[in-house]
Amino acid sequence: MERNNITSVVLLGFPGLHSFRLALFHLLIFIYLTTISGNLLVIALVSSTRSLHCPMYFFLTQLTTSDLILSSDIVPNMVLVVLNTGSSITLPACVTQLFFFAFSEASECFLLTVMSYDRYLAICHPLHYDSIMSSVVCITFIVSSWILGFSVALTQSVNISQLHFCRSNVIDHFFCEIDPILDLSCSSVFMIKVLALVLCFPVLVCPFLIVIVSYVYIVFTILRLQSVTQRLKAFTTCGSHLSVVSIFYGALFSIYLTPQTAQSAVLRKIFSMVYTVLTPLVNPLIYSLRNKDIKEAMRKHILL
Repeated sequence: MERNNITSVVLLGFPGLHSFRLALFHLLIFIYLTTISGNLLVIALVSSTRSLHCPMYFFLTQLTTSDLILSSDIVPNMVLVVLNTGSSITLPACVTQLFFFAFSEASECFLLTVMSYDRYLAICHPLHYDSIMSSVVCITFIVSSWILGFSVALTQSVNISQLHFCRSNVIDHFFCEIDPILDLSCSSVFMIKVLALVLCFPVLVCPFLIVIVSYVYIVFTILRLQSVTQRLKAFTTCGSHLSVVSIFYGALFSIYLTPQTAQSAVLRKIFSMVYTVLTPLVNPLIYSLRNKDIKEAMRKHILL
């Protein structure tokens, strides 16, 4: 019997929240507009303020760019899913959404790692910071992060686009994630799952370990400082980044540690919302509210 490929995918979203869909719809619109405004504000402040022209804030603009890509990839379609209590999306559009999701998430893993190395140099080797973290090194780190993220996303998307789909076209999620898409395929997905598992090490595990090691050295260096003022200043310079890292990796690892069962579907959606919707929202808020340089730049522009 001939098997026909499915041409569209139905995203169920949150079927149990039908009575709250209008409230959730308006909340998501507010979150999206705030996310876009907050991240663009950080980019504008760093670009227009000479005192912020340093590696740490240059890396921050790249992180906010990644958040803009992620939020714009997920939230607009999620709004339609919530408003219509489910939404249909073409299969190519679904794979495209997966590509930009994987691209932004992988790039953010690498960018957060670069930022942790930057903080390590600034606190543990301040005398050599300027010579090591030159403009050429900064650009190399950034370009490498984006290229690696793009390569990972492209590899996944191309492999998935070559699969044959003939099963149910319903996905119990609010966006096109890799595992739900693979569940729709009639082709063998063993190698794709193996590849995804293998990619977790250079994309997720290794960057996370580098971040942990960097902060171990940072903490030991700070504890050796004699002055309490110096300790507070050192903690302040990396506090915002550490908060962002904790939220990002906490939600991401929660997804991987949550068993894929029907009972855990709601929990997985909640964790997914944290790193796809809330993380891009809170990142600029964390850097704005906890960073005196950003707050000072905002104050000067407001006075102007």
